[in-house]
Amino acid sequence: MERSFQTRITVVLLAVFTVAAAVLAVFNLLQESTYQSPTDGVIWVEANGGLQAQRVAPGSNGDIAGLKTGDLLIRANDHAVPRWASLSREMIRTRAYNTINYTVMRDGVRLEVQVILGAQDRSFNDGFRAIALVYLCIGLYVLFRRWTAPHSTHFYIFCLASFVLYSFKYTGELDGLDLAIYWGNILAEALQPALFLHFALAFADERGRRRPRLMSLVYLPGIFVVGLRMFAMWKWSATELLRHRLDQIGIGYDATFYVLAAIVLFVSYRRTQAPLRRQQLKWLTRGTMVAVMPFALLVAIPYLANIHVPDLVTKIAGISLVFLPLTFSWAIVRYRLMDTDLIFKRGVTYTLATAALVGLYFAIVAVAGEVVRKRVPNAGTWGVIAVIIITAQLFDPIKRRIQDRVDRVFDRKRYDYRQTLIDFGRGLNTQTDLKALLHAIVDRLPRTLLVTRIAVFLTDGAGSYRLADGHGLPPSTYELAGKGRLDLGFLDFDQPDAGTHIFLENPQQALHLTENERRAAELLDLNYYLPCRVQDRERGRAIAVIGLGRTADGDFLSSEDVELLESLADYIGIAIQNARLYASLEEKIVEYERLKEFNENIVESINVGILAVDLEDRIDSWNSQMEVMYALPRAEALRQPLASLFPPALVEAYHRATNESGVHNLYKFRLETRTGEVRTANIAIAPLVSRDFTTVGRIILVDDITDRTDLEAQLSQAEKLSSIGLLAAGVAHEVNTPLAVISSYTQMLSKQLRGDTKFGPLLEKITSQTFRASEIVNGLLNFSRTGTTEFKETDLNGIIRDTLSLIEHQFKTSGVTLDTSLLPELPPILGNAGKLQQVFLNLFLNAKDAMAGGGTLRIETTANGHVSVAISDTGSGISPEHLRRIYDPFFTTKSAPKEGQRRGTGLGLAVTYGIIQEHAGKIHVESEVGSGTTFYLEFPMLRKPAHV
Repeated sequence: MERSFQTRITVVLLAVFTVAAAVLAVFNLLQESTYQSPTDGVIWVEANGGLQAQRVAPGSNGDIAGLKTGDLLIRANDHAVPRWASLSREMIRTRAYNTINYTVMRDGVRLEVQVILGAQDRSFNDGFRAIALVYLCIGLYVLFRRWTAPHSTHFYIFCLASFVLYSFKYTGELDGLDLAIYWGNILAEALQPALFLHFALAFADERGRRRPRLMSLVYLPGIFVVGLRMFAMWKWSATELLRHRLDQIGIGYDATFYVLAAIVLFVSYRRTQAPLRRQQLKWLTRGTMVAVMPFALLVAIPYLANIHVPDLVTKIAGISLVFLPLTFSWAIVRYRLMDTDLIFKRGVTYTLATAALVGLYFAIVAVAGEVVRKRVPNAGTWGVIAVIIITAQLFDPIKRRIQDRVDRVFDRKRYDYRQTLIDFGRGLNTQTDLKALLHAIVDRLPRTLLVTRIAVFLTDGAGSYRLADGHGLPPSTYELAGKGRLDLGFLDFDQPDAGTHIFLENPQQALHLTENERRAAELLDLNYYLPCRVQDRERGRAIAVIGLGRTADGDFLSSEDVELLESLADYIGIAIQNARLYASLEEKIVEYERLKEFNENIVESINVGILAVDLEDRIDSWNSQMEVMYALPRAEALRQPLASLFPPALVEAYHRATNESGVHNLYKFRLETRTGEVRTANIAIAPLVSRDFTTVGRIILVDDITDRTDLEAQLSQAEKLSSIGLLAAGVAHEVNTPLAVISSYTQMLSKQLRGDTKFGPLLEKITSQTFRASEIVNGLLNFSRTGTTEFKETDLNGIIRDTLSLIEHQFKTSGVTLDTSLLPELPPILGNAGKLQQVFLNLFLNAKDAMAGGGTLRIETTANGHVSVAISDTGSGISPEHLRRIYDPFFTTKSAPKEGQRRGTGLGLAVTYGIIQEHAGKIHVESEVGSGTTFYLEFPMLRKPAHV
């Protein structure tokens, strides 16, 4: 009752303020249309001896009369004007379109200037009044159709304050109406930005975590602005500079709060996960940005910085404020910013009924008092008061009963729902059969809510749902649900930020869902999904979901419907959980003994050693596999300390595991048994917990993988030998023959050109490189054998330079430009120079072949914890389907080489990969077709550079 009375008082006050604001706005418009405020187009500020022209607008009346910036106005119409207020009074007396006589000092010369006053341009005020009318219409729409929605009253007050701010325009006539308009505009200017920021904070606060006292702090700056204006009017001298500073403070306050509200909405939009709320916030954020940013950037900031902005730009920036109410109207109509189901008519009727009841109450009290005064005149005033008090006390029970009947008449649906909730609660508490319970739900709710479709989804415990029962659904829905084709992934209410329900305004166009989820929503054609939660430790857990469609008339459910259904859903969740528990109780009792025996059999029969250790590190369990593996009978192992049976390394690892939570794994742990035999085992150490999740010890699983490890090593070696053997055969076939020919002809040429200083060294290099290539092939052939390669300290920069000198001529003839960036003092690595030269030679030649028409080859060496080499070309690149096969032996894309390319054998990168692995390095490639390829090589650093 107290809340109803408060609601009625709120309605009355809002109605009074709305009517008063509308009447004052109309009178203000009429006054502005009949009274024209005079102006000379000059901005005057107080100076020593008069008013100084700070700015003369081009083309204004003052400019036409010859006034210039810097002129000092000392008299107007032979009256001194030490303050702007004095000049303003003279202008008002003179009126617009009449001549005012100015006495001006310019460069020490006294001038008499006659200025024909013009009328201030107020065309822009009509645009603001249009914005005000939009605000008022939206506010009234919300007030009449969404009275019970969250923040609706707050939103209407914001719209009313916006209406006052944009429709109240001070004319300068200085009468009572003008003063009321002036102070109304000042109060609205202080209140509207604070209301907007408060609305943004409240709307963004989904969980109500911000306290009202904290919210009230947003109004303190507005109170300060109003107080500052009042103090300035009463205490300070009325100067134009003071008025300008006060206007700057007001504009800065407005812009700051607008921007803060936009930021709050944007942050809330980025954080929220609820689809409908995200749509609402998306439009609110965008509309606020479009409305606020032009005003802040083109009006507020220039005004605060005393920067002149063209009037057209200022008008456009001001008109942009209309996007804010338009955005709110679109979000309300399209995205249900407020509830659309409760009509204010019911509230008005309810208020009238209550007012009639109050009137009857006071009438009875008045009649009783009058009867006592006439019948018992000697009773006096105190007798009348006593009768009134007694009558009021007797009438109070009658008043409550009448009020209760009125509540039932005007709020019948709520009472029906409450009765339904009570009946449901009684029936659900006695129902233990899950199928009968579900059937009762889908049978009772449609008859109560008059909805055409309803469905109940049960969780399987893993977070997914299945259709359990329904009403009004097509048969194909049950068929797809039975086949598991109904994707209900959007029914996820167990996330921390999950709401109280899901609303799909149009299930056929739920764009925020995935394709499969959208098909399921379209097939179900349900608009509301409410979770049935049960308490699970500290938070609720959804055990089922109830889906409902529209009513038979095609209407959505009201907020009252949804609120009461949410309460009912919790009862249903408890009932479903009880039915499930009751159904599974007998099964678990029967299963318990069987599972106990079965588990014991598993522990004994499993091919893994299992032992349990208590909190004192004594062995409590020792299965048969441990007896075989550790050669120790169970009787001797039980109750023995862990340290007395196992080696120190395992005991140390065990103690590390007990100091941390979770399961700890020891992979390929070398375990020495009591007989001295060394076994390889995978060991897992996990907490052993009781039914109440109290740790009572540790369980250790020992998986003996000794035989498996040996087989893996043999298999790896066999695969290696097979692969390298195949590779060696290919290399021998493809490389040895041409190398022999090259070597023979090179030696013949060397003999013929013996003593030739030009070609002799080149032929010697060719001969030596031929022998080196032969050594590489022989090394590859020997790689599968148990041989070793000689490694020593190696300088990668030197190897790269030597390799480039070998193919320098080929690069020149192919049009390839070298770009080298070799790090000075590059740390050495441990490697084989011949094999590394083979790596770089393969990569350089491949890069040359990829740049058939010429290009740039860039080689860069760096040191950052390891020695890195990057080799980049600007060639044709490698296609994605070939990129994963480039290291396979005999895979090549040069089987049909283009002109200028060499025929490939598919062994270069395979050999390169093997050499890099042999050097404990890494190789990585990045390539894009048409843009080139980059190979990244990494080698372990032999030692850090001296300067590090």
